[in-house]
Amino acid sequence: MAKNAFIFDLDGVIVDTAKFHFLAWKRLANSIGIDFSEEQNEQLKGVSRVKSLEKILTWGNKTISEDEFADLMSRKNDDYLSYVAQMTVDDILPDVNRVLNFLKDKECKIALGSASKNARMILEKVGLLDMFDAIVDGTNVTKAKPDPEVFLKAAEEMDVDPENCVVFEDSVSGIQAANRGKMKSIGIGDKEFLHEADHIFKDFTEISFDFLNGL
Repeated sequence: MAKNAFIFDLDGVIVDTAKFHFLAWKRLANSIGIDFSEEQNEQLKGVSRVKSLEKILTWGNKTISEDEFADLMSRKNDDYLSYVAQMTVDDILPDVNRVLNFLKDKECKIALGSASKNARMILEKVGLLDMFDAIVDGTNVTKAKPDPEVFLKAAEEMDVDPENCVVFEDSVSGIQAANRGKMKSIGIGDKEFLHEADHIFKDFTEISFDFLNGL
């Protein structure tokens, strides 16, 4: 088995597609007469599309038919994909490339562990598809974070013990999934939200090569 490996979430870690999700959910919520704030959007991070729409309907105290529910989910995804289609290398978050290249130079295994069903397309758009030894996304898993399934599958695909995996995450549910999988968790974002992580950084610009070597 390889010695250690690094698993990256996608949204909010490698690229900022969270802003696209927010715009698409806001547009959808407003179209059915529900207000939608950035604070509420925070609660949808790492949550499936079905559960996200259920939450929005609960916040708006609305009940709709199954057909309308399916139609709204489809509309949201189409809206989101229209933003994704315009992505370029400029959408990669600061210093992500520096960290990925450093890990590659050290011959570390790298995987993606994301709930997104559009992960491969997004990685292709921003030119990072070839950087990953394994990609586990919403098309490969049945259990949502905080269940560790997505990360455990990534470890398995790389032939690395979970205890030797380091996970980069920006959501509370993602950090909890890494912890439950007995992996080292690194939060990218707000210390207040991600306090369960083993280490927390605002973004990758704060992560030094010395720190990465220590892992």
